[in-house]
Amino acid sequence: MLDAIEIETAPNPAASIIWMHGLGADGGDFAPIVPELDLAGAGAVRFVFPHAPLRPVTINNGYVMRAWYDVAFGDLEGRTRRVDEAGVRESQAAIEALIAREKARGIPARRIVLAGFSQGGAMALVAGLRHAERLAGIMALSTYLLLGDSLAAEASPANADVPLFYAHGTHDPVIPFELARTSREQLAALGYAVEWHEYRMPHSVCPEEVAAIGGWLKRALA
Repeated sequence: MLDAIEIETAPNPAASIIWMHGLGADGGDFAPIVPELDLAGAGAVRFVFPHAPLRPVTINNGYVMRAWYDVAFGDLEGRTRRVDEAGVRESQAAIEALIAREKARGIPARRIVLAGFSQGGAMALVAGLRHAERLAGIMALSTYLLLGDSLAAEASPANADVPLFYAHGTHDPVIPFELARTSREQLAALGYAVEWHEYRMPHSVCPEEVAAIGGWLKRALA
């Protein structure tokens, strides 16, 4: 089980949000966003911010850091078409274990949101769209679709109509905006109703996006 930071907005939470961080960060990266989200009316919520495993990352010259999977030069630009599928599947299993723990603590899958930023957002899509039970929603921030070629065969019918929030910066120098837009088109072609948001920002989160996230989470957990 991955170590994680947990924050509960009130005692006895009836919903959980599992939020994965980006490459080289840790679970504390998005913990400060909790008080900025207006979740009035959503009830008590448990936020789970897991720490990704430590692994060498090729794009950073093999330096060991927290990463959900390995990334090499060119992977995000369509030149190599390389995906560290073993690392992705390992992290998918770790996220499934986190979902199972929330269910064991009394939170049904329909009250669980998978969220993530950058690499974490890619993993939220990988795990969420393949999860066997209906989730409350999937939130993908500044990210892209991984293992898209296998999604049609592996997608869970239970999450065919899952609420899906997708946001990206038009000036993102890390994950190109065009890659995100292509990912959105792939999801739409498979029948997913994507709530798309774009902001004039780099590889980050802006106040307008935080407000939109809060509104979407309230709807997803209503």
